[in-house]
Amino acid sequence: MLVEYTQEFWDQRYRQRDRIWSGKPNRHLVAEVDGLQPGSALDVGCGEGADAAWLAEQGWDVLGIDVSEVALDRARAHSAELDPSVADRLHWQQVDLLASPDLPRDLDLVSIQFMHLPEPHRSRVFGELASRVAVGGTLLIVAHDPSDLHSGVGRPHQADLYFTAQEIAALLDDSWDVRVCESRPRVERSSDGHEHAISDAVLLAVRTG
Repeated sequence: MLVEYTQEFWDQRYRQRDRIWSGKPNRHLVAEVDGLQPGSALDVGCGEGADAAWLAEQGWDVLGIDVSEVALDRARAHSAELDPSVADRLHWQQVDLLASPDLPRDLDLVSIQFMHLPEPHRSRVFGELASRVAVGGTLLIVAHDPSDLHSGVGRPHQADLYFTAQEIAALLDDSWDVRVCESRPRVERSSDGHEHAISDAVLLAVRTG
């Protein structure tokens, strides 16, 4: 069993702090999805719900899934504070992706933000999630680039958790049009106040057939 990916592990992590994440949507989600025609979206590893809430505000009908019920309780509480027309487009579900759950199909967007799994689980889970995208739909995967291991930012020192956008693109067959596949630089401030140059692996692909 991968202890780091169980409900118990993540529930405990969320209980350690009142808020784990910033409460703001991920920058690459905003950059890549802004302007797309809203439809049905799956927010994978939705955490406390900031990405899902932003998508709903743009008009998307969103299912946010996470292994942690504590995180989902926070997401539900946050969505209750939103305009009812936005909250009505938000749905939440506790899901263990390693257990091969039944998820919706024919989705217009599947967003996977900073979900790091070792092989062979990564290829299996990402492949299954990609299969849920409808023809004409978008797959967006963002992760910490492997180069971050040497950046000085506090990342887990488990090299098998990291991957490039090119590695994920290689999992897709010729029914996909890969439109973004890159290591994208940015600056992150660590807990000690220092700024570090890091990179994110960004993959955006549209299913064409």
